[in-house]
Amino acid sequence: MSAAAEPDLSRYSRQTLFEPIGEDGQRRLLDSCAVVVGCGALGTVASQQLVRAGVGTVRIIDRDTVDLSNLQRQVLFDEDDVAAGLPKAEAAARKLTRMNGTVTVDPRIADLTADSAAELLGGANVVVDGTDNFLTRLIVNDWAVKTSTPWIYCGVVSSAVHGLSVIPGETPCFRCYLGDLPPVGSVETCETAGVIAPAVEIGASYAVVEALKVLVGRREQICRELLILDVWERSHRGVGLSRDPDCRCCGKQDYEFLRGERADAAVVLCGRNAIQLSAPGGSPIDLVVVAKNLTAQGCQVSQNDYLLRAQVEGLDLTVFPDGRAIVKGTTDTARARTIYARYLGT
Repeated sequence: MSAAAEPDLSRYSRQTLFEPIGEDGQRRLLDSCAVVVGCGALGTVASQQLVRAGVGTVRIIDRDTVDLSNLQRQVLFDEDDVAAGLPKAEAAARKLTRMNGTVTVDPRIADLTADSAAELLGGANVVVDGTDNFLTRLIVNDWAVKTSTPWIYCGVVSSAVHGLSVIPGETPCFRCYLGDLPPVGSVETCETAGVIAPAVEIGASYAVVEALKVLVGRREQICRELLILDVWERSHRGVGLSRDPDCRCCGKQDYEFLRGERADAAVVLCGRNAIQLSAPGGSPIDLVVVAKNLTAQGCQVSQNDYLLRAQVEGLDLTVFPDGRAIVKGTTDTARARTIYARYLGT
């Protein structure tokens, strides 16, 4: 690196004084890429901390838009983002680039699926979990194990935090812990149990600490247990896990989630009273044409560079250029699919 291109490390002076990071670790951070999957409660906290820490590239992947109910815990968003109907990834990127203009913030308005995982996660030195469902996590886990990329799982519901650092080849993978997709309705979500913001911030902060250990080369200090803590009950424990030699993912290298064999085109969005639907084969949609068709059918339509919104049959329909749609106002997948087929075609 030439003298003219030398970064100004004084920005990170308090961080470099911390011996486990130091100047060498800071330079490693500046040369690193962290990917945050999901920019909701966990993802907004994690991405802000990574950007402020000087991670050279922070890629943010999110499929959703900012909603009023997000503001209680999703720290990068405000009422202006809700009024503008901005996608979360774009709204987050606008804020983050004002926090640290010397790093690259790479927003991706997309759904992480088996088909898109390689493109969206490629180049990551570490992946930080900010998602809200087990299917996406299992896709990330398959990709991470296959590519030997560390990733940090974090889940927060109610006041409880679960965290697990997955270092392929060294630690149990997420599937060693989870086993398989839990049955629908068998696990509490923020939709059923709620969530408080302090638990989110503690969980995301823990995940970022583990990610920083990966990026600065301090893998020996990474937590090798499943962290379980409850900020309301003031309880904390670590649960030892062992690698499962019969694990479909890290034991047998059978990446069924990455192959798309367990995917569902309909996804219930946590805490949103909404269903996300995907176009077959990820077919793109011309939003201008869709807007004309919906307007002709008497629907109230608004549109920006990133999405289209319409009121249809008492429901809020949001359509993205990649063919995805979010039907808000129902958790009935059959009704959501009917709306999609009726107004967007099958």
